[in-house]
Parts: sequence; C-alpha cells; structure tokens
Amino acid sequence: MNLAARTSGNDVILDALLLRLHTETACRRGGALGLRLADLDTDRGLLRLTEKGATLRWQPITLDLATHLDDHARARGAVLPTDLLLRYRNGRAITSRRYDHLWKRIGQQLPWVAAQAISTHWLRHTTLTWVERHFGYGVARAYAGHTDSTGPATTTYIKADLHAVAAALAAMTGQPHLLAAAADRASGP
Repeated sequence: MNLAARTSGNDVILDALLLRLHTETACRRGGALGLRLADLDTDRGLLRLTEKGATLRWQPITLDLATHLDDHARARGAVLPTDLLLRYRNGRAITSRRYDHLWKRIGQQLPWVAAQAISTHWLRHTTLTWVERHFGYGVARAYAGHTDSTGPATTTYIKADLHAVAAALAAMTGQPHLLAAAADRASGP
C-alpha cells in the first residue's frame, strides 16, 4: 500500500505522509484533518490531536515524522500557529476527499485493498492491534486515545501514560523516543 501511494497520484509526498501519520499515530481522519501548526511539537516528538467527541490528547510521534510534518506544512504555506498542517502543493488545506481518492487509487492498483475495504480506519485498527499484542490492553487504549470507562469495571484501572505509548511507538518504528527513554530511566533499579 505504501509503495502504491508513493508511486502514483498527483502528490505522492502528501500521500506517503498521510499513510505514515496514520500508521504511527493510529489517529482518525478527523484528527489528522484538524491538525494545526501549533499542534506539532518537533522538539519532543508530540502531536496534539483533537478527535471524536472533541477529545484532546498528546500522541508521541517519531522525531523523523515530526520533522517531515513541519517541513511539509511550512513548504506549503503554513505560517501561523492556527494554520492547518496537511496541505496540497497549492497551499490549500486537504479535505476528506484526499483520503477518498487515495484509497480509491490504491484499490485500483491493489485489488485486495478494494475487496477488503481497506481504509484509514484499517490502519488505525492494525496499529492498535499490534500495540495491544506487544504492550497490552492498557497501552493500546491510551495509544487509541480511549479515555471512556464504559465496559467492564477493570477498564477503570487499566491505564497507561504517555511514556508507555512512546515506548510502544519506539518499538513499532525502531526509532528511539525521548519520552520512552525517560520511562526506561524512571523504571530502572
């Protein structure tokens, strides 16, 4: 899918960035579309996401992705802190139509993508499943930004912090994260 996105279409840089963003963060489309320049912390590798139900959370990202997002936004006209991050080459902010066209194009190149209705939400599900299998349910809930306490009473007690999410990100991407390193130092002997 990544190769198909990076080798077709009229803005392969944007499309590759979108897939990477959603794979690393497991954010929803709405969260990505609302990202502003002020939501990006390139020094600490953090992204402030506003998602479903106006839920606000900080999500660790690799410093490499943070740099690429910043470079992308600034090269395409983002200047003010309130300027949207994800932009077309002409400087306009992207809309949900970009996602629709991206998945249609990938589905035309890879019929199994269309047959299985692979989408941005599928990337979210895949990342969160990986995190759950390797780091447990509590970390997966935090990675997803799930703060509700519906479900079994034990969900009230199963929590993870930003450091645990950063550790999962570092393991998934193979890139160190400052917050994961801080958690490792804190849990030492």
